[in-house]
Amino acid sequence: MKSKRRLWIFGAIAIGAIILITFLAAPANNQQQSGSTYARDPAGYGAWYAFMSERGSPIQRWQKPFEDLVDSEAKPPITLLRVYSQLEAPISKKEREWVDKGNTLVLLGIRHPVTEAAFSTRHNSPQGIIKIDTRRRKIDAEGLLSDRFGAIVWEESIGKGKVVYATTPHLAANAYQDFKSNYEFLAQIVTESGETKKLSIPNQLLVDEYLHGYKDAEVIKREQGENIIIYFTKTPLFPALIPAFILLLVAIWAGNRRFGQPLTLSAPVIDNSVAYIQALAGVLQKANSTEFVVEVVGKEEQLQLQKALGLGQVPLDHQSLIDAWVQQTGHPATELESLLNSHSRKSKMSELKLLAWLEKWEQIRRRLPS
Repeated sequence: MKSKRRLWIFGAIAIGAIILITFLAAPANNQQQSGSTYARDPAGYGAWYAFMSERGSPIQRWQKPFEDLVDSEAKPPITLLRVYSQLEAPISKKEREWVDKGNTLVLLGIRHPVTEAAFSTRHNSPQGIIKIDTRRRKIDAEGLLSDRFGAIVWEESIGKGKVVYATTPHLAANAYQDFKSNYEFLAQIVTESGETKKLSIPNQLLVDEYLHGYKDAEVIKREQGENIIIYFTKTPLFPALIPAFILLLVAIWAGNRRFGQPLTLSAPVIDNSVAYIQALAGVLQKANSTEFVVEVVGKEEQLQLQKALGLGQVPLDHQSLIDAWVQQTGHPATELESLLNSHSRKSKMSELKLLAWLEKWEQIRRRLPS
């Protein structure tokens, strides 16, 4: 009795620990991590970030909300790169106002319709061959990179700045390290001036990591109310949860017999006929005795057909049975004649032919008059 109670207690504690660990230590959403410069998987941008750093570009990771960038004292030109597979256009009013001041917003992963273009294509550019793996296009448009199905990368001028869009979030992902032209192409985009469209290193080149769930310490402190555990500790609900959890443990302790005495399961009744048929079928299959199966099943099917046609149980010759079949169903005699002759020949069949033969008998039964 005591051992059973201990088992219930340990089980409850284990379940509670699993739930707590699941909430606290669950891995980050793979979809959210796609496109992050911290990610080393094929969809990440860690390799491109290192590529830009080695070139001496003033690239930094931005781990704050976009509003903080708007309110900052940083002067244009600033380029903000966002990589995500669920970005939407058009951009918000606040983003347009920020771009209008002479900044550049680069959005990789804009949702556009899937076209008839091949999924994997290659395109010529001043930087070399660009590899693209998406069928999405901005239909009836041309841009920095496009084909006959539409634009893949295009730009929109807004005041002194511009917005660059791309239908693929993987333009310079880790998977394309063998295609340096892709890296050079994106580098060209983020270092091009909005006014003159010439190479002009921006004051700041930022990659939005806040979009992927990365936050600066000050942002975490400011937004800690979003953490559900910290939120509960600051509300009256938390003190109520502690006695509730204790009551749950007590209820488990006291009510571990609430379902009554354990019942012994009775052994299932074995159908000897079914067991015999299954055993015989297994032996015949291993021996490949299809001629025996055709003979036995064919005679039984013929007898059942006679009964259905009202011809009694005494086996008739094939022609009499065929004549009755044609008269009552109106179907051609060849359908039944081929089946009756097949089990008279007593020849081996392959498994596929045997299944086809059984299917034909099934069709014969379906065509009987109701």
